[in-house]
Parts: sequence; C-alpha cells; structure tokens
Amino acid sequence: MSTFPHLFAPLEIRGLELKNRIAFGPHGTSQGRAPGTLPDLVAYHEARAEGGVGLIITEAHTVHESYEVRHSLLAVSDDDAIPELRAIADVAHKHGARMFGQLFHPGRAVANRKNGALLAAYAPSEIPDERHHVMPAPMSAIMIRDVIRAYGEGARRMAEAGLDGIEYMVSMGYLPAQFVNPRANQRIDAYGGSFENRLRFLTESLTAIRDAVGSETVVGIRISVDELDHGGLTPDESIAVSKALGDAGLIDYVNVIGGSGASVGGAVHIVPPMFVPNAYLADDAARLKRETGLPTLLGGRINQPQTAEHVVATGQADMVSLVRALICDPFFASKAEAGRADDIRACIGCNQACIGHRHMGAIVSCIQHPETGRERTLPHVKPKADVARKVMVVGGGPGGMKAAATAAERGHDVTLYEKTGQLGGQALLAQMLPDRAEFGGIVTNLTREMEFCGVRVERGAEVDAATVEREVPDAVIIATGAVPYRPGLDGLDEAHAVDAWSVIKGEANVGGRVVVADWRCDWVGMGVAEMLARNGCHVRLYCQGVMPGQNLQAYLRDHWIGVLDSLGVETKAFARLFGADTGSVYFQHMTNGEPLIADEVETLVLAQGHRREAALADSLAETWGGEIHVIGDALSPRTAEEAVMEGLEAAMTL
Repeated sequence: MSTFPHLFAPLEIRGLELKNRIAFGPHGTSQGRAPGTLPDLVAYHEARAEGGVGLIITEAHTVHESYEVRHSLLAVSDDDAIPELRAIADVAHKHGARMFGQLFHPGRAVANRKNGALLAAYAPSEIPDERHHVMPAPMSAIMIRDVIRAYGEGARRMAEAGLDGIEYMVSMGYLPAQFVNPRANQRIDAYGGSFENRLRFLTESLTAIRDAVGSETVVGIRISVDELDHGGLTPDESIAVSKALGDAGLIDYVNVIGGSGASVGGAVHIVPPMFVPNAYLADDAARLKRETGLPTLLGGRINQPQTAEHVVATGQADMVSLVRALICDPFFASKAEAGRADDIRACIGCNQACIGHRHMGAIVSCIQHPETGRERTLPHVKPKADVARKVMVVGGGPGGMKAAATAAERGHDVTLYEKTGQLGGQALLAQMLPDRAEFGGIVTNLTREMEFCGVRVERGAEVDAATVEREVPDAVIIATGAVPYRPGLDGLDEAHAVDAWSVIKGEANVGGRVVVADWRCDWVGMGVAEMLARNGCHVRLYCQGVMPGQNLQAYLRDHWIGVLDSLGVETKAFARLFGADTGSVYFQHMTNGEPLIADEVETLVLAQGHRREAALADSLAETWGGEIHVIGDALSPRTAEEAVMEGLEAAMTL
C-alpha cells in the first residue's frame, strides 16, 4: 500500500483522467522568450513530468495586444504560440502527465515596460493600483469585447497545440478579479454595479473560451480565495464568484491560491515566504469546494508530501498545486510515490532564487538545487566521471556539502572535513532567528544528499596544508566560509560593540537599548533586530541602504518590515556607520553627508558583513601544486546561493 494513497489516486475532471493529485502549478520562469531558449523551457517542464507529476499548468500567457511584453511574458495572441505550446505539451504527455494552459491579462497591475517606457494600463475603472503606482484608463465597451474575443482565440490556440485544459486566471487582483471586485469596478454600464453585471466579463470570457475549445477540453479558473488586501476580494466574494461560474456550467474546476498583485501586503502571498504557515489556505479551499461542488486544487506553502496527503485525504482539496516544492526537487512526486519521503529536497520558502530570480529577469532556480532552470547544462541526474578521483572538501557549510554530494554522485571518493562538530555553516545561524527555523532545512537536505551518495564526513577536523600533503588528494575544494567583519572605526573598542553572530548564538551580553548597524541590508540585521525586540530590548535598526532588507526578495523583505514595525523597532535608512563611544553611535547620511546620531545606546550590534576565511586557500596556493577550487564565502563573501552554485560547478569539473 502506498504511503500516500490519496495523493496518488487518479482524479477525473470532465472525463480527463489525471494519474495523481500533484500539479506543477503556474508560475513565471523567465525562459522561452528569447530566440533559441524554448528548449530550455521544454527541458524545465519535462524534468517535472519525468519526476511524476500528474498535471502541469503553464505560466501565464498574455492574450491581448494591450499587454504584450514578449521579452518578459509568454503570449498566446497569435498562432506563433502553437508550436511552442505543442513542444511543452508533447513532453508532458510523453511521461504521462497532462498539460493545461493559463490565460492572463493584468488589467491595472502593470509593471512592465517596452524599451524602457511603461505600458499603458487598462482596467474596469479609474482606480489606482497601490503597489505599481499606476492609474489605469477605464476600458471602453469596444475594448472589453475585444479582450473577451482574445481570451477565446488564446484558448483555441492552446487547444490546437494539444493542451488538455485551459485555466482562466482570476487570481491575484488581475483583470477578471478587478471586474468582480466592487471596490475596483465602479462602472455603471452592463459590466458594473450588480453582482451579475460585475460577473459579466468573466461569464462572457469563459463562454468564448468554451466555444473555442469545444466540449472535450477542461476549462477552469485560478482564483485568490482571499486576496489578503484591504481592498481585495474576501473569501465570501471569491466563493460566490466560483459558485456562480460553476452553477452556470462554465468551469470544471477551481485552482485556489491567495494574495493580490495590487498591494504590497497582498503581493506577499503570491509567493509566501517561510514566515507563512504551510497549507494556510486549506480551510478556505475546503469551504469553496463544499459550496461549489467543484474539483479543487490548492496551492500556497505546501512543501511536504505528508501535508499534501492530509489536504487530499481530509477533503480540503482534490489536488495540490506545487511550485517551489517542485522547483526545489523535480522528483518530489516519484520519491513520494516510492515511499522515499526522506529523500525529498524540501523547499525552505526562502524565495531567493525562485521568485527572487524572476523579479530580476533571471531564470527561475533554487538555492538548494541550482540545476533547476539549467536542465540542459546541469542535469538533475549527474553523469559519472571518466576517472574516479580522491577529493577533499574542506568546510561543511552549504557550498561544501553541495560540492561533496555532487562529486560523490559522479563516482569520486569524497571526504568532507568540518572543523566544528556540526555541519551547516551560517545556515545554522539563520535558523536560530525568529520564524526562520525552516532555513535549517538546507542543512538537513544536503546532509541527506551526502549520505545517499556515500560522502565520508570528518567532524572536528582542522585542515591545514600539512593535512593536505598527508592525505594526497587529487583535488581539494575549499569552502571554509567567512567570519564577521569588524570595521576599523573610531570608538568601537570603547563602545560596547558586539557582532551579530555572537548575538544570535546567545554569547553576547546585550543591554536594553540597542542599535543595530546593518551594512549588508539582508537577513542578518533584520533578524537580529527582531530577535532583540522580541526579547524586550528597545531596538533601532540603522541600515546602509535605501531600506531595511534591500538585498532580500521583495515579498520576504516587505513582510519582515511589517513585523519590525509591529514590534516597535525604529528604522533609519541611508545610514553609514561612522563611529561610536560609550553611549552614542554616530552615522553619516549616505547622500547628504550629514551626521545621524543615536544617543542612549547600551549595545551596538555590528552587522557589517563578512571577510573570507582564506588561510588554507592562500597557504595551498603557495605550497601545494595540486588542483584547488575555492568556492563560496572563502572566495568572496556572498550568500548561500552562490556557495551552493559554485560547489556544484566545482564538482562538475572534476
């Protein structure tokens, strides 16, 4: 009997059988747009189909010329999309998965540009978008009819490409949601006013879609059951919309998500970070399923098969829509089905290389698994090396662990040396911060990968040049990390100045009135500020950037700023640390050069970045003629993402 019997039971929607209840949910990938990159997108989806999912839903495809940004989003507004979609559908079908296509128009939620110029925004009414600072033009009746026509044409092209279903995107405060939201739609014509009128844009669009694809193709919607926004759709409203569309026979299923792109607070839930509980929308999804009677998919922070099984087994939803879980481990489904749940590389909700990359216009990937998004050059299953070699990996942080696991998977004889008694490096600090325990999952996951591949681990092992000479390896990968940087500024020796690491570990004696001097503008300064505030300290966070968390992914940063505000942490931006004395800390404004003085300070916490721990690398470069690879912070202090990527790359060269 399967460990997860409900998760791997088939599901039928409008006569279409899905082999299991796991869907690879829709999300932007930053692939397939530039000439010659379609094979990358095909390989990306094929990996998840091969990994055992029952359904793949494409990322949003724009349908109308009023929002065409082909450098940023895929489009289905002309027949050129058909062969591209067919290529993706074919690899899904090859591995027994089904493929649905998603149709999209953002309405007023416009952030994209063409050649640097912001696109015009169109919406039901002239109501501003808080997050994008856009004032849209009201859509004319002629334009409304043309967009409805475009939805039908886009659906036709998807069906012609061989896709099994069409998903109409109502979620996240985009155009269809704007029409049904009485706070965003203030029209007085046939498309505004009463619930029936506000629903009309959706009913006419879905009618056009059904007419275009015929009776055999599945048609559904994706909707935010709660937009989690002061002006957004509520569960009562979203469920009423879903029920009305289902009762009218216009949809076959509902894909439930949360959040809204129209506000900063609502946008956090588009890709909820680790602060947000797992499967937190399950109760609302269960209510929607119960009141509509429609098959329901649920997304939103589901990263373990046990959670997914519970959602399906208890009837909260009929299927789970996973994105980051399958970005992190493409073989999530096949491992779960085989009873290998412990081998699943669980997503930790850091948002760094998935949506973080997407917002930078880079390919979607994963800090734990950089192979994602690079399937054609860095395969998920590694080729064996031509010759097995003896490899020393020095340093047991994420970079060293990834290097060791990858080298061993390729058939090399690998020993990892860690000078402390515990693997994990700075990830061990990150997991000690409030609501950041999940970050420690990267250590758990990489430890399991090393065990699976047969890496030997030597803990409490200090390695120097003599050790290397004695062991006679064929190659050494140096991942010795970094240590806190203490700037040589006036008064720091006089003041009670401690580094952030010692605070996190509970080794520093911290007074009641604290200033955190944050140069990195990342998780360290914000995390220490939150920790100390929760411990009852009066905390002021001075950051040497435009805002706290400047270098964090926006959804994580924005949520965290709200947490700090609610805890009473005082924040100051553009603050360059200048010096300190026994009771004051002195900063300089980064642009106008004026002094910023914090008085009545008992403790100054230094979050001033790191310097590389390079003694071994420097020593070997001078005394040992063998093959050396220096990675991660030992090369140049950055983040876990770069360390893991460089560990992978070093191991692939051996």
